[in-house]
Amino acid sequence: MSHTLHRRGTVESFKNDFVLFAMSAKGTPNENDSKTKLKRFLEIVREHNPVNMGDMKTGNSFIRSRDTIVSSTQDTSIVHGVFENRVDLIAALKDLKDADLGISVIISGLMSDVHECCSAAGLKPHTCETSLGILGNTDRLPDEDILRFTTMCGHGQVPFNLVIKIVEDVKEAKLTVQQAGEELAKPCQCGVFNPVRAAAMVEEIMCLWGIHVV
Repeated sequence: MSHTLHRRGTVESFKNDFVLFAMSAKGTPNENDSKTKLKRFLEIVREHNPVNMGDMKTGNSFIRSRDTIVSSTQDTSIVHGVFENRVDLIAALKDLKDADLGISVIISGLMSDVHECCSAAGLKPHTCETSLGILGNTDRLPDEDILRFTTMCGHGQVPFNLVIKIVEDVKEAKLTVQQAGEELAKPCQCGVFNPVRAAAMVEEIMCLWGIHVV
């Protein structure tokens, strides 16, 4: 899986952004009755303070309750959790190691940080993938400030214009930066969008514009 690899931003902005997700091997015996394992994965994630979680079949935790996401797990589900600090991620990884679910578990984040977190949890990564960036007619893309938000949804469900609207709403005091992050997380069905990182980026944009936010 590579849809969470294309997040854009500074190295510093990724220090508190980790996506953890799991799936069975589709179309193989590993998929049979995998919902029990995937449900347990979500239960473990839920226990360790995720800032978002979800299932591509059900939705994320800003449009569905976490209990509904867990209880609705299917064999065909691909389940996710987002963490904004290494402590919670490592704790979740340790519990997943003990659970030994027998399904593929993937972490997205800065490679050096991911390796350190795996080591702390007593795990050794099996495979590493990296993004080569965006190729093609990049002149048609919005500016980097917008891409930092939209690329947090690997399926491109956070529209460019929504980011602009949300930033304007914060500027006009219609939303707090925290509410802005949560609103931007809603269209990302899978639940891999990090609302805490988004809120920090909105605040950063406000500061660049010379606008004080409360």
